[in-house]
Amino acid sequence: MKTVLITGGNKGIGLETTKIFLGMGYKVVIVARDFSDYSLIPDSENIIKKPFDLTDIEKIPKLVSEIGHVDVLINNAGVMFACPYDNYPAEKVETILKLNIEAPVALIREVSKSMIEKGFGRIVNNASIAGEIGHPDVWYGITKAGLINVTKSFAKILGGKGIVVNAVAAGPVETDMLHVIPEDRKKAVKAAVYLGRFAKPEEVAKAMVWLATDCPEYINGVCLDINNGAFPR
Repeated sequence: MKTVLITGGNKGIGLETTKIFLGMGYKVVIVARDFSDYSLIPDSENIIKKPFDLTDIEKIPKLVSEIGHVDVLINNAGVMFACPYDNYPAEKVETILKLNIEAPVALIREVSKSMIEKGFGRIVNNASIAGEIGHPDVWYGITKAGLINVTKSFAKILGGKGIVVNAVAAGPVETDMLHVIPEDRKKAVKAAVYLGRFAKPEEVAKAMVWLATDCPEYINGVCLDINNGAFPR
């Protein structure tokens, strides 16, 4: 049985990703800060819940050591604060940098060790269109642009060792994060896309699972846009 590690696999896109991998017969390790309010997680003996604060970067090596070898890493967890650029609290800058950039890098560094030994691994990072076109939350856009670069950099480093590293960049998705987006921006997105709606979590999840499973290994270091025609570059 293959093992997938999904950060933030308890809600939103991560939860939909968890459900798909369970249906495919994977053992799913969910890493999240808190599981107390998430009864939507399927009841399965193939789910392992690991309560962990991913901003605690120094403890990530110990976390991965406890989990053991994983075949697939889904760096899904992230945060957006939607603070104005000229009044962005320093503690929030520190948090968003740690959660959106430092934690994914640390996880890739640690899980890739056993992937290299086995000559196989798949890593998918959940970036954002914000990292491609800019964003009113400048630190969110900066971290997501950084995550896209992390994807391409590690694809170069690990691609010759049997490990495929890709990312997705979605526009706004119907998750809890949608609530922090101003109404005028949400209206502009709906007006710009072909279908006149936001992405559904399962649509992004299906793309991430494909990149983590059936995607040809020659597709490596790619950031897959999921924006339904919004914000052309």
